[in-house]
Amino acid sequence: MFGLAIHGGAGTLPRAETAGDKQQRYHAALSAALEIGYAVLESGGSSIEAVCRAVAALEDNPLFNAGRGAVFTLEGRNELDAAIMEGASLRAGAVCGVMHVKNPIVLAREVMEHSEHVMLAGAGAEEFALSRGFTLVPQSYFYTQERWQQLERIRGGDTALSALTISHVGTVGAVALDMRGQLAAGTSTGGMTGKRFQRIGDSPIIGAGTYADNRSCAVSATGHGEVFIRAAVAHDICARMRFGGRALSAAVREVILEELPPMHGEGGAIAIDAHGEIVMEFNSEGMFRASRKAGEKGHTAIYRSDDAAV
Repeated sequence: MFGLAIHGGAGTLPRAETAGDKQQRYHAALSAALEIGYAVLESGGSSIEAVCRAVAALEDNPLFNAGRGAVFTLEGRNELDAAIMEGASLRAGAVCGVMHVKNPIVLAREVMEHSEHVMLAGAGAEEFALSRGFTLVPQSYFYTQERWQQLERIRGGDTALSALTISHVGTVGAVALDMRGQLAAGTSTGGMTGKRFQRIGDSPIIGAGTYADNRSCAVSATGHGEVFIRAAVAHDICARMRFGGRALSAAVREVILEELPPMHGEGGAIAIDAHGEIVMEFNSEGMFRASRKAGEKGHTAIYRSDDAAV
């Protein structure tokens, strides 16, 4: 058994913002990334490779708040975060606050596989990238007019922006189980529109936005980062399985639907266990998501009642 699930962010998703052609573009983007990752698993590749390729594909798509198309800080910069983790050895790598790395998820994997560290930040992470042969890109690479306009509205005092448009949503992630029974998870984000003081959310924090353990499951979360950090969402889901004997579905739903709402934590998570069971749960208006298991067709969805075959 093998399988893959991906997400493109959860939160306030006004239907007017995803109507018609734009909704189809989201479904197509999710489908394309899903098939890239699934092809790795189908050919016998590793869960880490599948996760890395699927997340990189989402980073390359300007529809999502990761890589190209990431949101802007209040100062008008793009500051990117990512993490990746494998479930067999609990090895992990993460980068945060990078500004010139095309695919932060690839650099996070490089940290995991070719350094003694887990997390590198800012200029130091980019110095490491150069030492590993990465070519840095200019900030202009990440620019999209839509994200810049969202920043301008916040600068103009539009405090209701998040309720009117997809302003922060778009963090991307993937979880996978390969033919050898190995689990992996990865997450990448541009953070929050108008963020200040080099704010870091949950995505690159191992145990908060990203976690994988072959003894339980692999998780990638998306939502209100500050709350997800406080709740250690990804690790909590894994721990409920490993120590509490919960099934994957119960563990995910308890955390997302019961633990987070009282803390005003909006968002969701995708998870896969060692048996190939996939759960994609959210307490928000919607979550861009897709999944495919061995022998089955893939599916993409945005709202709770959606289900489009790939």
